[in-house]
Amino acid sequence: MYQNDPMKVLTGEVRLSYCNLTTPRAAKQGGEPKYSVTILIPKTDVSTKADIDAAIQAAAQEALTKVWNGARPPMLAVPIWDGDGVRKSGVPFGDECKGHWVMTASTKNKPQVVGIDNINCELAPSDIYSGMYGRVTIRFFGYSNSGNKGIGCGLGNVLKTRDGEPLSGQASAASDFAGIGGAPTAPAAPAYGAPAAPGYGAAPTPANTPPWNGNNGINPITGQPM
Repeated sequence: MYQNDPMKVLTGEVRLSYCNLTTPRAAKQGGEPKYSVTILIPKTDVSTKADIDAAIQAAAQEALTKVWNGARPPMLAVPIWDGDGVRKSGVPFGDECKGHWVMTASTKNKPQVVGIDNINCELAPSDIYSGMYGRVTIRFFGYSNSGNKGIGCGLGNVLKTRDGEPLSGQASAASDFAGIGGAPTAPAAPAYGAPAAPGYGAAPTPANTPPWNGNNGINPITGQPM
């Protein structure tokens, strides 16, 4: 129970995945776009898990008369999954879900996402991403849709508590180019006193520039002794 609402829960610190908190997205083609987030609850957080279980039972009790016409489903579908198991489709959860309870909460209305340092100011979209840590308000409700009955999870607001490794599924540039980055290295300057590098071929000596080798001391132009 949170804020005297038996169906509402404020989680402990959780990790957030599949963050659609700034732009709504349809779960399937043709569906209604909603804001949503997948919440990864550490199994060590037994307090949050107990609050969720109690809120689910409170939602089921309310739905018994208001939604299900007095007939509780024999197998109650709940929106929380074991991250060490498999999804509803039978596909195993990702590595980030290991050791966690996994649930997805959604809403038609845009949630407020604030930082722990200032709960009165919403975060910029660039500060909101899959992999960050936070606390979330959620509220459970009963539903009956085309013969399917169960408990759904509505998303309230999000308090970001700290950054985490992004869960984008894409490697960062820093990891791709690790070990080969950095400023270019300038060529080393020659040491003082070192001989200059020879040029490409020596310039020819003009014919009228002494000494005139091989002419026996006679200027080949004037014919006079040098």
